Amino acid sequence: MTNTNGTALEIARTYVEAIANKDVDTIVSISADDVVCTSPLGQTTGIERFRAFQDGFAKMITNLATLAVYGDDEQAIVVYDVETHPVPHAVVAELIKVKDGKLGSTHVIYDATPFVAYAATVQPH
Repeated sequence: MTNTNGTALEIARTYVEAIANKDVDTIVSISADDVVCTSPLGQTTGIERFRAFQDGFAKMITNLATLAVYGDDEQAIVVYDVETHPVPHAVVAELIKVKDGKLGSTHVIYDATPFVAYAATVQPH
C-alpha cells in the first residue's frame, strides 16, 4: 500500500492503485466513515455501502490501466481504462475530494450505456 499524507493527489494515487489491485481493504482504509460515492448507479453514503460498491466493482474487473492522476491538497481527478466481465472497455473518470485527510467523496463518471445493454441480456435468478 502507498503511504498517503492526506492530500487529495496522494489519496487518489493510492485509490486508483487499490482499484487496479482489487484491494478493497486499502480503499476503505483511506476513506472517511461518511464517504459519499456518486455514480450513474446512484449515490451511496457511508463506509459499509462504499465497501459494497467497491467489492462489486472489484469482482467485475479483469484489467485496469491508469491513464491520469492530477490533483492538489483538496481534490483530484483519476482517469482509468477498465476492462470488466460485462463490458470489455470503459473509460472512467473520478473526481475525488478529501475530508479530514481521508477520501470524503468521489464522483464517478462513465458511459453507463454498455453496462445497461449487458444488464438487459442477463436473466434474473
